[in-house]
Amino acid sequence: MTKLSVNINKIATLRNSRGGNQPNVVQVAIDCEKFGAEGITVHPRPDERHIRYQDVYDLKEVITTEFNIEGNPTEKKFVELVLANKPTQVTLVPDALNAITSNAGWDTITHRERLKDLVATFKSAGCRVSIFVDPIEKMVEGAAETGTDRIELYTESYAHHYSKNREEAVRDYVKAAQMAANVGLGVNGGHDLSLENLRYFKESIPNLLEVSIGHALICDALYFGLENTIQLYLRELE
Repeated sequence: MTKLSVNINKIATLRNSRGGNQPNVVQVAIDCEKFGAEGITVHPRPDERHIRYQDVYDLKEVITTEFNIEGNPTEKKFVELVLANKPTQVTLVPDALNAITSNAGWDTITHRERLKDLVATFKSAGCRVSIFVDPIEKMVEGAAETGTDRIELYTESYAHHYSKNREEAVRDYVKAAQMAANVGLGVNGGHDLSLENLRYFKESIPNLLEVSIGHALICDALYFGLENTIQLYLRELE
């Protein structure tokens, strides 16, 4: 079974654009769970342009499913935030400070020792660890050598090429997922997954454990409503 974790960054972006506390990020997380989401994902960044660090503490108090905190572990403040809140899962993402959104996976070979230390730190705190990677077999092998529990496949390329040739678009992801199975890693996926392309990705990656979806899901919710949208995404994962 593939779990749906709803990324609520865009809810925080909307709140921050006006000031105040509407929409209420904590209440939206509670509602997402009530509507069927099996996890909540946040990706706090140093400039707090969407999720604020205080949001993480507030969310930790109410989330009853799985709590996934994504971010760049080179920031000391991020590491401290994770250790203070001990989420179900921490996803390590090498996003640059000026990046609008995540745009690449880790070079797990170049950064192996650093990642190994971070994985050990987070696992000792009781967190499951996932490393964000491109669909490249040697990077999956490198991730395994860090001691991580899972990888998260960066699915932007798949989403971009899906409408042109979906078989070709998913090919490298299938190989990467097979490599993950060979080296004992769980597989997550995220970035630009949508109602259009999710079902085929799920069908092509039978060992897919979790998808983290934010932007497309929130856009769909503008038309379909949040509860109905979450149900539509869950249906694609059946």
